[in-house]
Amino acid sequence: MEITLRNVFFAYNEGTPLQNEVLRDINLTLESNKIIAVVGRTGSGKSTFVQHLNGLLHPTGGSIDVGDIRIVHDSRRKPLLFDKVGMVFQMPEHQLFEDTVLKDISFGPKNLGWPAELIHSKALQAMQMVGLDETYCDRSPFELSGGEKRRAAIAGVLVMEPSVLILDEPTVGLDATGKQSLMELMLDWHRDKQRTIIIVTHDMNLLAEYAEEVIVFESGKVKLKTDPLTLFTTHRRDIEALGLKPPIALELVEKLNARLSTPIPVNSIRQQAIQAQIADYFLISCGKRGS
Repeated sequence: MEITLRNVFFAYNEGTPLQNEVLRDINLTLESNKIIAVVGRTGSGKSTFVQHLNGLLHPTGGSIDVGDIRIVHDSRRKPLLFDKVGMVFQMPEHQLFEDTVLKDISFGPKNLGWPAELIHSKALQAMQMVGLDETYCDRSPFELSGGEKRRAAIAGVLVMEPSVLILDEPTVGLDATGKQSLMELMLDWHRDKQRTIIIVTHDMNLLAEYAEEVIVFESGKVKLKTDPLTLFTTHRRDIEALGLKPPIALELVEKLNARLSTPIPVNSIRQQAIQAQIADYFLISCGKRGS
């Protein structure tokens, strides 16, 4: 499902002395079935931007087309977007509130009036997607580990079968293993369902591993829209000026290249790809010396 923003502006406290313009003249198309990262300084407009994509906020100017639904400033009804665009807020485990994991995951579909059998079936499927088996159904969400709570909260969004999933700082507070495990689950969902994922993040290593496209915000405007490799090569000075550091694997190969007469080519900034490029370079170099 494609999302298109045309001349979008947004201000809090519009028309008052406290008016604060947060988004300015946003023109973007978010294509279907991509993993898109949204980055920028704190206060650059990232979170406000994504809250427009599922109708939590309405623009004060311009329009947003989410599939066949248009959102404008004077929309009198809340567009029915929660089953189209799901949002997992930062630290989603803080949103758990029901007595059991199954009840918590079932809350959204139940509110929409889904049949009970369908709710149960879809809730179990959502649990399976995030790596929680049926033994978790009757457990209190408050007795789960931090990682399990996050998975349960994400399942409560996936159960709605959204076409677009927004993850706001999804790996905050997780260790390296937890980060990778969670993101691999999200990647599996993306590939299996052919759906779009939008990730708001400050983690450039996460961006390097999973994003296909990057949108950079600065002072409420879109500064750049590009791919991760181009972002950290062609636009390196721009992003460093925003306080965004390159991923660790790219920094490593750059330090190596500073010492080599012939640099190692960088065709990807994913960690495994860079490791392979470094290994190939030295294997070839050793072969030349031995011949």
